[in-house]
Amino acid sequence: MSVYKEMLLLKRDFGGLVILFVMPLVLIVTITLIQDSTFKSVTESSIPILLVDNDKGAISKTVKENLEESGSFEIVTKIDGDVVNETVAKEAVFKGKYQLAIIIPENLSSDLQLKVNQNVLKIVNNLGMEETSIVVEDKKVGTKEVKLYFDPATQLTFKNAVKSAIDKMISQIETKSIYAAFQDQLGEGNEPIFEQESFIVFKEIMPKVNDKEILPNSVQHNVPAWALFAIFFIVVPLSINIVKEKGQGTQIRLITNPVPYAVIIAGKTATYLVICMIQFFLMVAVGVYLFPYLGLPVLDVQGKLLLMSIVALFSGLAAIGFGILLGTIAKTQEQSAPFGATSVVILAAVGGVWVPVFAMPKIMQHISQISPMNWGLNAFYDVLLRNGSLLEILPEINLLLLFFIGTITLAIGYDKKKRAV
Repeated sequence: MSVYKEMLLLKRDFGGLVILFVMPLVLIVTITLIQDSTFKSVTESSIPILLVDNDKGAISKTVKENLEESGSFEIVTKIDGDVVNETVAKEAVFKGKYQLAIIIPENLSSDLQLKVNQNVLKIVNNLGMEETSIVVEDKKVGTKEVKLYFDPATQLTFKNAVKSAIDKMISQIETKSIYAAFQDQLGEGNEPIFEQESFIVFKEIMPKVNDKEILPNSVQHNVPAWALFAIFFIVVPLSINIVKEKGQGTQIRLITNPVPYAVIIAGKTATYLVICMIQFFLMVAVGVYLFPYLGLPVLDVQGKLLLMSIVALFSGLAAIGFGILLGTIAKTQEQSAPFGATSVVILAAVGGVWVPVFAMPKIMQHISQISPMNWGLNAFYDVLLRNGSLLEILPEINLLLLFFIGTITLAIGYDKKKRAV
C-alpha cells in the first residue's frame, strides 16, 4: 500500500513525471551531439588557418605540405583575393575570424642551411679531415622565430597540440638538413650514407575483445554520465513529496498506523527505484537505437547490460537515500527543491560528469572521491570501457550501498529525534 500511495502521488503530478523522463533524454541527445560535433571538428574536419610565407624556400614549402597532408588544417594564404601579410593575419585571428596564423620568417631556409653547413664544417675540421671544395659564408646567423597567432578564445589544449606539432616538424627539417650537410661533406655519389628514418616510434595499444580494438567514443562517456545525472535528479521530486506529506499532515497519519517507519521508507525506495531503472533503460535505448539515426556512434551494450543495470540499481539506491534524507530534514519545499537541484549539479560537477576527474586540480581530484556520482561513473566505465567484471565493480557498488544505508539511517534517526522532541 505504501508503494501504491507513492504511485498515486506521482500520477497526480503527471507534468513533473514527464519532465523527469523527457528532460534527461533531451539533455543526453543535446550534449552528445555537441560533444561529438566538437570532437569531429578537431579530428575529422579541416580547420582553416592563415599561413604567411616570408621565406619562399624549402622549409616553408615542407611546412605547408605537412600541414595539408595532416588533414586537420586548410591552408589560407589569401583573403578576398589579396595575399595575407603578418598585420592582416594578426588582426583576422585576434578578431576571431581564424583560430591560428603561422608566420614563417624571411630567409629561414637559406639561413638554416648556412647555420648547418657552418656547424658541420667545424666538426669536420676538428676531426682533422681535409676541407672540401664547398665554400661556407662566414656570417653570423641569428635565431629565427616562427610566430604563431592564436584566437584568444582558443583552448589551451589546441594551442599546445599545434605548437608541439610545428616544433616536431621544424626539428625533423633541421635533422634532415644536418644529415644532408654531412652527406655533402663526407659522401661521394648520390646514395645516402645516413639512415634518416626515425629510430624510435610510438604505437598506441588499444584494449581488444575478440581481436577487435575497443575505441572509446562520446556515446560511451555521455550515456552513463547523464544517466547518472538523471537518476540523481530523482532527489528533487522525492524530497518535495516528503515535505508535502509533512505539510499536509499525511506523514502523521502514516506514523499512527501500526507500521514501522522503515516500511514507509521501503515503499518510497521501491517506487522511485523503478523510476530510476526506467530512466536508465530509456537512456540506454536512446544510445542503442536513436543515436545511429543522428549520425552518432551506437552504444555497444552486448554482454554488458546486466552489469550496467546492477550499477544503475545501486546508483538509484544512493540517489533515493539522499532524497529521503533531504526531504526528512527540509521543512519547506522552498528549501528542498533548490537545495536538491543545486546539490545534484554540484555532485555531477565534482563527480566527473561534466569535466573528467584527471583534468581537475589535485584538490578537486581528492574531493571527487567522495561523490557518489563518481563511484557510479567509475563503475560504468569499468564495464563499458575496461571490460570489468562484477568483482571489479564491487568496490564502487559497496560504496553506493553504504551511502544509501548511511543516508537512510540518518533520516530515520533524525525523524525519531524530531518526533521525540
